[in-house]
Amino acid sequence: MSGQRVRRSVIRGSGSALPETCVTNAELAKRVDTTDEWIVERTGIRARYIANASETTSSLATLAAQRAIAAAGIAASDIDLIIVATATPDQTFPACATIVQHNLGCNGGIAFDVAAVCSGFLYAMTTADALLRGGNARRALVIGAETFSRILDWDDRTTCVLFGDGAGALVLEAVDGDADDMAAPGIIATRLHADGAYNDMLYVDGGPSTTQTVGKLRMKGREVFRHAVVNLASVLAEVLAVAGMTSADLDWVVPHQANYRILDATARKLSLPAEKVIVTVDHHANTSAASVPLAYDEAVRDGRIRPGHMVMFEAMGGGFTWGAVLARV
Repeated sequence: MSGQRVRRSVIRGSGSALPETCVTNAELAKRVDTTDEWIVERTGIRARYIANASETTSSLATLAAQRAIAAAGIAASDIDLIIVATATPDQTFPACATIVQHNLGCNGGIAFDVAAVCSGFLYAMTTADALLRGGNARRALVIGAETFSRILDWDDRTTCVLFGDGAGALVLEAVDGDADDMAAPGIIATRLHADGAYNDMLYVDGGPSTTQTVGKLRMKGREVFRHAVVNLASVLAEVLAVAGMTSADLDWVVPHQANYRILDATARKLSLPAEKVIVTVDHHANTSAASVPLAYDEAVRDGRIRPGHMVMFEAMGGGFTWGAVLARV
């Protein structure tokens, strides 16, 4: 044993929040030209949560953060880094993270947003891990939060049925340990990628410097599906190689919840048994940056994910951006 000491980012607690209103496919079919059968067959989605006028990205993020802090058994004042991954912030600026920071009453630390759409939570985790290991902070809140319903074109049945709102959060803590102790909890490996050549496949047709409007989501679903399966399988294999592991070493995969067919195709490409993949897309739909932490928190709270398990987080989103994080929890 080398005895070399390293600093790892350990997951101390998780939390999540959903809007009050759940909208089933049958209810959605009353306002959109679609059916429950059409949506389920193509996506696996049966319901989603939609924010009301009083629910915002920051309010959902704050509630998820409070629950994660409670699960970690710490006080909000112990948090000195907050990163919010979102494509639907309350305001163009300041960052949603600063609103959450003020709501929690832990002002003075680092707080900022990251924008990588559905991969945002992976980008936020990786950034927090680097800051914690570098000594810039001791405890971090990493949050994925969205009110995607605000940017949907409700006349476009090919996109509006796919998305929902929500938030999820993790508390990460920097802990010193033995570099050779692979049984110790903490983030083991991360990899992130982006390719801006595919901007027109998944984007919002507005923005402050172009149209001076918020815009609406546009997507070429078939092309996104094809790239998602290839990119996700590739980055999962890449992270496993960095860690010196195989898919057999994983207890769970917590993927971005975009479409059940993408989850199934990615798992088959990596020879992963379906029972190792956490699936919440059926009742959450695609909540963009919130989907990974929402799925993780649900699996922790229902007892599937337990201390000591090896967990792979992965996602792909507009940009394209994609990434994966491997951690022992």
